[in-house]
Amino acid sequence: MQRKTFGNMQCPIARSLERVGEWWSILLLRDAFHGLTRFDQFQKSLEIAPNILARRLASLVDAGLLERRRYNEHPPRYEYLPTERARDFRPILWLLNSWGTRHFAPEGPSVLIVNRKTGRRADPIVVDRVSGRPIGSEEFKWIAGPAADERTRKRYAERDAAAVIEKPSASRGKKPS
Repeated sequence: MQRKTFGNMQCPIARSLERVGEWWSILLLRDAFHGLTRFDQFQKSLEIAPNILARRLASLVDAGLLERRRYNEHPPRYEYLPTERARDFRPILWLLNSWGTRHFAPEGPSVLIVNRKTGRRADPIVVDRVSGRPIGSEEFKWIAGPAADERTRKRYAERDAAAVIEKPSASRGKKPS
């Protein structure tokens, strides 16, 4: 069975999943940020089959998330280093770590994020760069952007129309102020 590709979809989440949506990819990026660079280091850390590791590394290189650099001529050996694109993904890993600790670690935190200088624990959140307000509430929503195709525009228009219809029923039973 051939896997569906998300690379041609308009949705930036789908396009991102095309590059990092396979769990080995995210774990490889995590390990790369922990300083691992070589095939054998990744294999030992993840206990991953060599053929799967080779495919995942190649995929991350093709996606521009890792740079493959030769460090030995004979025999040829390569290291894999995070690119600027990967460094832009690091806060997503921090958020995923925090979310996973909050919701799926009943035993408590096994990995913490701390400030390098102070050693104080960090609690990452997503903040709107313009307003400085945390993003995570109903205050923010998705809308179709300027490059949206007709299908995407229609999907968001239908969603907005449904939200308008739902709003009056949500306020039932409340006295007008």
